[in-house]
Amino acid sequence: MQYASLDYTALLKEHQVRISMSRRGNAYDNAQAESFIKTLKYEEVYLREYETMAEARICISHFLETVYNQKRLHSALGYMPPVEFEQLNTQSVSP
Repeated sequence: MQYASLDYTALLKEHQVRISMSRRGNAYDNAQAESFIKTLKYEEVYLREYETMAEARICISHFLETVYNQKRLHSALGYMPPVEFEQLNTQSVSP
């Protein structure tokens, strides 16, 4: 496991990077995060050539706020966008 090597983890710690790995033998620990990253890459990042890091941040933020959270249908939410799902659940909980 190259990502668990002592040299690699020492380098991460040296740069104060928080290490996040699956538990040994459990391939599903990071499944949700990996699914999200795949969506971000295929629906935003791979479709553009960013000129600067600032442009990348702006475009990715726009994608997350405008497309991913407000328009994109999520199967885990009954094929609703997260914003709609939250509004529906907030209304049903309100007195």
